[in-house]
Amino acid sequence: MTDPVLSELLDLALEAARRAGALLRDGRPADLGVAATKSSPIDVVTEMDIAAEKLITGFLAEHRPQDGFLGEEGSSSPGSSGVRWVIDPLDGTVNYLYGLPTWAVSIAAERDGERIVGVVEAPMRGETYFAALGSGAYANGGTYGEGAALRSRPAPPLDQALVSTGFNYVTDVRAHQADVARQLIPKLRDIRRGGSAAIDLCDVAAGRLDGYYERGLHPWDLAAGDLIAREAGARTGGRPGLPAGGELTLAATPGVFEPLQALLEELGAWHD
Repeated sequence: MTDPVLSELLDLALEAARRAGALLRDGRPADLGVAATKSSPIDVVTEMDIAAEKLITGFLAEHRPQDGFLGEEGSSSPGSSGVRWVIDPLDGTVNYLYGLPTWAVSIAAERDGERIVGVVEAPMRGETYFAALGSGAYANGGTYGEGAALRSRPAPPLDQALVSTGFNYVTDVRAHQADVARQLIPKLRDIRRGGSAAIDLCDVAAGRLDGYYERGLHPWDLAAGDLIAREAGARTGGRPGLPAGGELTLAATPGVFEPLQALLEELGAWHD
């Protein structure tokens, strides 16, 4: 990596994500999921979410005080350096609440509006995924060791593709998404629902999925994972001709991307 700013930003993102992941993992009450339908454990999750974001923004501001922030839990400042950090301190909140392992810390850095660094820390997997623009995507921990290069899978026919998705919490939106999934299932190998957009995008990067799509994501949900998937050789986008965003986020191995995108457009996956 020849750009010293990229190296600095990546190192900072890796350390911030590691610290926040440890806070969330070690600070989670052992009995949090016992009363998962009550308000108290949800309050605890919210408190952990906010604490993780404060840890991340505090650490980054200490090292780069002129940078801006956009965070899920309300951190928002324009900064003056041209660099903005886009942060999801806890992606996969419901999984975290119930003690499921698929949750992550997601941190991306943008320079002049372009995503240039992405880190996704998945503490319960023991894995960290990361990328810098033009330098490839990599993973540490778990089955990867240290610094293993990530590559998306060779493209299967669409009817042999394993695709993940997610569902909104608004009832009518969920119903529409379920109908789209119902129509998709016969045309694919199968559909998965992992519960963390950041990890789904990284699983496309790692070749664990052939594709992933979801409606209703926010910038912090996808910023880091989108870059990691692209740097691993996957294609990402939204509706035809548009970038990934709230209407539709799609990531897939190159041979799956266009037919899946066309099918999602035909099914109206982006609207009610």
